[in-house]
Amino acid sequence: MSDEEQGSSLAKTRVLFVDDEQSIRLTLPTILEKQGFEVAVAASVAEALELINHRAFDVLLTDLNIGSPADGFILVSAMRRIQPGAATFILTGYPDFQTALEAIRKQVDDYFTKPADIPTLVSTLRAKVHRPHCGEPPSKRVSTIIREKSSEIIERWLQEVSADNRWVSISISKEEHIDRFPRLLHDLARAVEAGQPEIPVELLSGAAAHGANRLKQGYTIPLLVTETRILNRVIAAILQEDLLIMNLSTLIPEALKTSEYMETLLEESIRAFQAAEVSKQVASGQAHLAPGRKIRAKAG
Repeated sequence: MSDEEQGSSLAKTRVLFVDDEQSIRLTLPTILEKQGFEVAVAASVAEALELINHRAFDVLLTDLNIGSPADGFILVSAMRRIQPGAATFILTGYPDFQTALEAIRKQVDDYFTKPADIPTLVSTLRAKVHRPHCGEPPSKRVSTIIREKSSEIIERWLQEVSADNRWVSISISKEEHIDRFPRLLHDLARAVEAGQPEIPVELLSGAAAHGANRLKQGYTIPLLVTETRILNRVIAAILQEDLLIMNLSTLIPEALKTSEYMETLLEESIRAFQAAEVSKQVASGQAHLAPGRKIRAKAG
């Protein structure tokens, strides 16, 4: 055997295995090492990111749910950006998630369900590790996702709001419920994309009009707060689902900016709601006083 052939045979496929279950971390890496793989192990997203940034790997094999649901996607995205030549695999204990994983198969090399069939896992890793990886690196920004998924965001928001019994007493149409949210999402995406330090005037004006309108529809301030919190949560959930196609270098600052904008818009809606409420009370008081003044004038 030549020196080159000997070096090639001695070279081991470097695997980063990530799972928060200690029992699996103690067993699967040992099995892989016996099959000729060189395995580094991480128990959290933070540990794995540290390894990805400082060591070279041929394979990432990560659990789907490490600390939080679907945060294995964070590691897949990081590996694809930092080490684009590495193969990426998801390991999940939820076979019913298969449909969702099929939808993102273009972004990962393959996935396995727990308990993984070891011969299949080993043969798949060996077969796909040196295969050329095609496709563009993830590059979509938060603003792009909000803009492209605005209809889905609103529908999911509406479903959650409609399931809350506190809205039962408010008899308004679907269109009235949605109110100015489509325009708000459009302006929000544009503001996040521009990276403006101050929130745009048109967003504040829209939030004020929304708050005043909610008073007319019979809302309360707690409901105003809740609907904004639900909208924020839906946006965050959709961003998490789309991690594999997102630009990680802009994800965190833009997600934080989005949340900050939402809080400011809520404050403006509440301010307008309260101002409209005071105006309504004053107008109501004047309406009650006016007839009294007329009666006294006639008596005089």
